[in-house]
Amino acid sequence: MGSDKIKIVVTGASGLLGRAVVKEAEARGHTVIGTAFSRATAKLAKLDLSDASAVSSFLREHKPQAIIHCAAEKRPDVAEQNQAAVEQLNSQVPGRLAREADALGAYFVYVSTDYVFDGTRPPYKVNDTPNPLNFYGRTKLAGEQAVREASDRAAILRVPVLYGEAETPGESAVNMLVDLVRSSSGKVDALQPRFPTCTDDVAHVLVDMCEVSVGSAGEVISGVFHFSAKEEMTKYQMCQVFARILKIDDSGLVPITEKPQEPVATRPDNCQLSTEALEEVGISVHCVPFSEWWTKYLQA
Repeated sequence: MGSDKIKIVVTGASGLLGRAVVKEAEARGHTVIGTAFSRATAKLAKLDLSDASAVSSFLREHKPQAIIHCAAEKRPDVAEQNQAAVEQLNSQVPGRLAREADALGAYFVYVSTDYVFDGTRPPYKVNDTPNPLNFYGRTKLAGEQAVREASDRAAILRVPVLYGEAETPGESAVNMLVDLVRSSSGKVDALQPRFPTCTDDVAHVLVDMCEVSVGSAGEVISGVFHFSAKEEMTKYQMCQVFARILKIDDSGLVPITEKPQEPVATRPDNCQLSTEALEEVGISVHCVPFSEWWTKYLQA
């Protein structure tokens, strides 16, 4: 990718994906300004993204060349139960940030979700018609629409369920399964296919997109793109991987082979994302094998 060093603002930098993005961008020598709110630290700038005036002042002060927008409410059940705040964060904030980026001449990437689709006709290409089944998916789709209206130079990257170096298991629906395996009991979905993707790989793609779009070539990567690992796994199959790595008897885990009853928000069945649009613009879609990453992580 481009060799020029750039200044990047990363929102949601205290979260699972945001931390990986900051780490990747800093490793490449870029100047990174991470923002957070409820989990702000000494290394992160505290910024309330719902405060339009504060956001505008912050960006005009720092004058980033790229903004990677990771901040969002990503938990579907929480979104259903706190709709006003989630609509603000997931739907309204992205458009405002994209407009600010456009005014500054900065490149903007919005991280969206495979849950904009209903899961009935995979694999999904970038031009396939969205049809979200839950409030979370609808808010993320509204955020996409706001970004596209705000700037024709912005990019949207849809991703599936993520895993990575978590501060708490609750940061990822995949990481949470490790504790279930360690408890050696519980019912686990063995029907709905998922495509768990490592945050390190997503971070690599996001920084690549910034380097190309801000680099000397001036080829801005704009529009909608998909990134996903290729390995198809149910939650039960993920648990089997964890059990093998940890050498734990998983016979106490009960596979559910009927469509699970969702606690609050309906989940789509299969939202496999096609990565061909990214490949067409020259971005690597390499992903670490699921078992390889988890072996290293759990045996560290």
